[in-house]
Amino acid sequence: MANVDIVPSGRYGKAALTALGVWTSVADKLAQGEDVRAALAYVARGEAPLGIVYATDARAEPRVRVVGTFPESTHPPIIYPAALTPEANTNAAQFLAYLRGAQARAAFERAGFTVLAARP
Repeated sequence: MANVDIVPSGRYGKAALTALGVWTSVADKLAQGEDVRAALAYVARGEAPLGIVYATDARAEPRVRVVGTFPESTHPPIIYPAALTPEANTNAAQFLAYLRGAQARAAFERAGFTVLAARP
């Protein structure tokens, strides 16, 4: 899994393992990668028997298969927010509008993401 001290996916994984009551029994047995893709690569190359990664990353790697998922109640919601800063230029606003559109929504959903309704 990704580093539990600095990488969001690692934090989510640790939260889930803690909620399930197994963190203390597995913490010393984990290979923590620099990010979620490194953790995925360990499993894809056969260097680790199992990994904890985002479902969307697992879908993108043909050499792995999902054997289980954590219940949503075991970790904080995984959300990828997008917003404009006060310094954002027209291109940024156009890109955000694209991300909120049907074409981007379809692409996100094909990749396995759940797209939430835009907030005002």
